[in-house]
Amino acid sequence: MGMTMTQKILAAHAGLSEVKAGQLITAKLDMVLGNDITSPVAINEFNKAGFDKVFDIGKVSMVMDHFAPNKDIKAAEQCRQCRTFAKAFNIKNFYDVREMGVEHALLPEKGLVAPGDCIIGADSHTCTYGALGAFSTGVGSTDMAAGMAKGEAWFKVPSAIKFNLTGQLSKWVSGKDVILHIIGMIGVDGALYKSMEFGGDGLKSLSMDDRLSMANMAIEAGAKNGIFEVDEITLEYVKGRVDREFKVFSADPDAEYEKVIDIDLSAIKPTVAFPHLPENTKTVDQAGEVVIDQVVIGSCTNGRISDMQAAAEILKDRHVAKGVRAIIIPATQNIYLECVKRGYMEIFINAGCVVSTPTCGPCLGGYMGILAEGERCVATTNRNFVGRMGHVKSEVYLASPAVAAASAVAGKICEPSQL
Repeated sequence: MGMTMTQKILAAHAGLSEVKAGQLITAKLDMVLGNDITSPVAINEFNKAGFDKVFDIGKVSMVMDHFAPNKDIKAAEQCRQCRTFAKAFNIKNFYDVREMGVEHALLPEKGLVAPGDCIIGADSHTCTYGALGAFSTGVGSTDMAAGMAKGEAWFKVPSAIKFNLTGQLSKWVSGKDVILHIIGMIGVDGALYKSMEFGGDGLKSLSMDDRLSMANMAIEAGAKNGIFEVDEITLEYVKGRVDREFKVFSADPDAEYEKVIDIDLSAIKPTVAFPHLPENTKTVDQAGEVVIDQVVIGSCTNGRISDMQAAAEILKDRHVAKGVRAIIIPATQNIYLECVKRGYMEIFINAGCVVSTPTCGPCLGGYMGILAEGERCVATTNRNFVGRMGHVKSEVYLASPAVAAASAVAGKICEPSQL
């Protein structure tokens, strides 16, 4: 029996000719990632174990993004610990306020991840890099510490679900709507410890930003990783970014999947995940009257330039509804600068939005948009658990940037076509 994309990558990095689902392996790593929340724990474990060097100063990344610029004394102490470690061990890929960005937008932008890579990160949304045809997954901080020191990690080889994409996305429908549709279909444990592998003719309808958004939320279906077939869109994205050799892996024709699910992209409508699980989805035309207090457009899921473009198209010559706070967070400094060059910042500010420097901030209830009791927020983030963005009696509705921007104008959940 042949192997899936994920299984081929893991076999290659384990030095094996083949692997099977359920097999325990040790694989060499191409990148180990941490942020300002998880890295301090990993650093403590690294020091406790007596390690005196990292395995490769070019294959460790630390990104100060969750509570940076520092929101309080605790955040400042955590970032200082990361800065001190990075300086002591000469970590090449250390990104702080002056080069900041949300980690899962920044690493692809910088060309630090490539097709065929094996990547771990002490953040659950490390699965984002599967959009490039890499195996990437989130781990705990102890595994990050071991990975920084040894350049290896152990895995149980996952089985896979294949998603065969056909058709073409309609106007105002994006990869965010597709992944919300899929999670609504299979549930938050529908791909538990499995690889979600995306392919089919429909791929050509999905931009790299769409794919990054979809792979990012594979974990919300319980998946070990999400991964996309590498095509011309992938190769065009990495061209000029990735300055090293990489290998493209394709699934064998006789690869074994637990199931194959056909998705017609042309049938997908703008979709929202209602509180308090990503699987609690409805199309916007089924949402009813949901009055909102806040909108957040940004995060590692939807803070890229196409997301900013969608928001700007809708907000141009319009104004945010009275009583609604609209917060826009470009995911990297380059995206922020591109927004300035394109005139999006003027559109956002004239529409009554505030624009933040790149940060995870409100996504995890950190800062820059905490919700009070009873408040509702439409967010382009990835989780809407109880208390995720603030008070345990607040509500988060997950949506695409287009739906979020339209909802900001309407003051309630709204389709762009309804404005």
